[in-house]
Amino acid sequence: MENEMQEQSSLSNGGRPTGHFRNTAYVINNSSPYFDAAHDAGLMVVQGRSTTGRTFVLGTGPLQGRPEVIDFVRCSYLGLDNHPVIVASAIEAIEAHRSLHWSCARTRLNFDLLAELEATLSEMFRARVLAFSTVMLANLGAMPLLASGQLTAGRKPIVVFDRIAHISLAYHKPIVADETRVETVAHNDIDALERLCREHPVVAYVCDGVYSMGGNSPVKELRQLQERYGLFLYIDDAHGISLFGCRGEGFARSQFPQVLGDRTIIAASLAKGFGASGGMLMLGTADHEALFRRYSIPFAFSVAPNLAAVGAALGSCKIHCSEELGERQRRLAQRIEVFDRRVATAERGNSLPIRMIAIGSEVEAIAIARELLNAGFYTSVTFFPTVAQGRAGIRVCITADHEVRDVERLCDCILERLADTTANSRMASAPSSGDERVSGGNS
Repeated sequence: MENEMQEQSSLSNGGRPTGHFRNTAYVINNSSPYFDAAHDAGLMVVQGRSTTGRTFVLGTGPLQGRPEVIDFVRCSYLGLDNHPVIVASAIEAIEAHRSLHWSCARTRLNFDLLAELEATLSEMFRARVLAFSTVMLANLGAMPLLASGQLTAGRKPIVVFDRIAHISLAYHKPIVADETRVETVAHNDIDALERLCREHPVVAYVCDGVYSMGGNSPVKELRQLQERYGLFLYIDDAHGISLFGCRGEGFARSQFPQVLGDRTIIAASLAKGFGASGGMLMLGTADHEALFRRYSIPFAFSVAPNLAAVGAALGSCKIHCSEELGERQRRLAQRIEVFDRRVATAERGNSLPIRMIAIGSEVEAIAIARELLNAGFYTSVTFFPTVAQGRAGIRVCITADHEVRDVERLCDCILERLADTTANSRMASAPSSGDERVSGGNS
């Protein structure tokens, strides 16, 4: 998510800067017209009920007679979110304890299945894994500890955020800034990051592994900076988990050696590619694990993942440890290739499942997304503040569960709408025959 509006500042309170990392009123005032238009077009807060695969039916009430839509919005990239094993495991966990949730701090009492989940994930991903209710909470609990210097031998780091780090990371800049210096560098700007590493003894870099609007971080180059300068890396790989690695370690974790060590933390989702619910942190040392279990506020005092989420995640672990994971990864790669053969995007040719159709105009993007929905395809229209103003587009999430013919049909619809938009733009910008006569007479 773009975060340029969080960098504006104003002066108040005796000259002290305020709003340096957030400008909520500006964001609301400048995005409300787009949200209103998208709501009016029936593209936001859509109600439906899942059926099979990537298909759902629109609206509420009886299923009969309701229109079917093929979903390209959900981030279940391996198609696991309605897998029978995961659904059955969620139910079994609730039945085993005859409970959904214990209202108790995790520093006191935990479901035994939650401990089993963390141990299983730790073995799968070769790290010390802590489970959270959401990735947002995982990040919220980590940022103050990172800023405090407790993860960097007691020395507070300069915390550097990638320019388009997801809002679940960038939202915590004010909290980090209360402890230490915060910097923001251009997207994937390795040179700027290296300059900061040369100038300061302790630097931490916060970024995504796979970015929600397409693209990825240069993990290889980041590791080189880590080896050269001791750079601390905090990578949110929510969109990369499960898609890579023989156990679904994810985009980021699969590019690190056997042991993460004391200079890397990887956050990830237990939803999205993993197909269950919740978030997690992959830690590299026993000291870091003990620190988080005691002092990460959402871990210690907020809601633990409920038993349905825990059971579903344990079911997904079984799939991740089976041959089915590789089969689904290969199916996903095939469907990405099908899309790329038909539609050119900035992401064309990479192995990630997110494709952005660049439109530019917010009005045109909303209109095209509505036309795609009319054709039976629900896609995500994206506009400010998710992306910069004037850079609206359509996000397509490709999954292993999509039928090839449906991917091809979506591509045909996209190309048809883009061709119509281009033709209309040319007509609107071209002078009329009457204008030409006036121009000729004047010359």
